[in-house]
Amino acid sequence: MIITKQYHCVHSSSCQCTKGHLSEDVIFLVFQQLNWNPKLIAALSCVCKWFDDLAKRVLWKEFCKTRARKMMLDLQSCGSHSVDGNWRALGKLLIYCSGCSGGRLFNSIQIPGHFVYRTRFSRTSGKSFLLPQCRTDVLYVSDPCEHLDQGDDGDVGFFRGVFKSFMVSKVRRMLIDRGAQLHPTAVCPYCKAKLWNMLQANMVPLTASCKLGAYEDSVEYYVCLNGHMLGICTLLPLSDSEEASESE
Repeated sequence: MIITKQYHCVHSSSCQCTKGHLSEDVIFLVFQQLNWNPKLIAALSCVCKWFDDLAKRVLWKEFCKTRARKMMLDLQSCGSHSVDGNWRALGKLLIYCSGCSGGRLFNSIQIPGHFVYRTRFSRTSGKSFLLPQCRTDVLYVSDPCEHLDQGDDGDVGFFRGVFKSFMVSKVRRMLIDRGAQLHPTAVCPYCKAKLWNMLQANMVPLTASCKLGAYEDSVEYYVCLNGHMLGICTLLPLSDSEEASESE
């Protein structure tokens, strides 16, 4: 059945969709049947600015709610109908390991970013990445994405996370009070906001390495202005990491 297009793209005179679009309701139902496939949402976003706007407002939001329902309910429980940054950035954070390339972050390690099938995010684990005076903040952190046998760098783990209501968090207030400097060139791979280095701000607790199963002096992570977190560590051998967990 041919569905009459109802909406016109008014964002760009060069847009290929000059004859109009399907209604938002139809597109919503199509992607609902596709279980909010992130690759197809990303492809749709590239068609024109109208589709990109629809994806950011609706489709990525539904993807996030489907992929991590309890986490999304918590992030929105403060009464906000949005999240810090935007839904597309949060959707990417759920399924994309940023890796490290270009040499701007994490010294000279070169590991390309990649999509991951499924990652567990934990609010309880997030407490281990906060100083005691900041542990009333809510931070969700992923299990480390393991990149094994990286030569002299050993077994490398990348982790990522997101704060709830970062603008009013104690972590943000402490970063400002300590005069922490934003990275001069690097930006968040999820929302393109500037980044604070938590290690330089002396805000990485020892409990972080225990939770990750990593060497104490190997944990480094950044937090962006929108509250997205990305970090790296050198993982302990399995037997050693089990002992670290027990000591914790």
